[in-house]
Amino acid sequence: MLFDDSYWELEGPTEAQLREKGSRFFAYAYPVHSEAEIKEHLAALRLKYPDATHHVYAYSLGPSGEAQRANDDGEPSGSSARPILRAILSAGLTNTLVVVVRYFGGTLLGIPGLIASYGGAAQMALEAGNKQERLIEDDFWIRGEYEQEQAIHLLLRPFSVRIVDRQYDSGVAYRVAVRRSDTLRFEKAAAASYPLRVKNA
Repeated sequence: MLFDDSYWELEGPTEAQLREKGSRFFAYAYPVHSEAEIKEHLAALRLKYPDATHHVYAYSLGPSGEAQRANDDGEPSGSSARPILRAILSAGLTNTLVVVVRYFGGTLLGIPGLIASYGGAAQMALEAGNKQERLIEDDFWIRGEYEQEQAIHLLLRPFSVRIVDRQYDSGVAYRVAVRRSDTLRFEKAAAASYPLRVKNA
């Protein structure tokens, strides 16, 4: 999954249910930002459904989806967790965990049936929530004398910049977050902005 300088994640947890030939599938989707969070959600669901046949899950972590994992939890390889991961990626999401809890209903579904059920349950859970865009930014400190504060504003004006902090002591200092797609142009402008002092935060 490739991103430029933004990515999408869920606003909050969602859930959905699916029944197929007696088997019940409970799908849960969560916004997550660390493997510790993922382990907490998995542990909570195992406590909630201790007698379930399978707890299948997949996740994508990081702005570019650089950390991905799919765990079939005893289902045939490739039949369950990979469809869940595909649902996450197809939705254009990262920092997302989906767990599908299955209770076996007595009828074998076969590989195609498992793929459709796990992938379908995951897709239903993801579609039940709202997505939010997150920007990939680089942080900088800009420092100058008090009388140079207007020069700071002139430097920032052409760029997509978020002011994170302002400090006034022996001079003025701005901490700013620059949208990744603007970073190179900003660094070039900053290098020509003497006597302002600009460095990575």
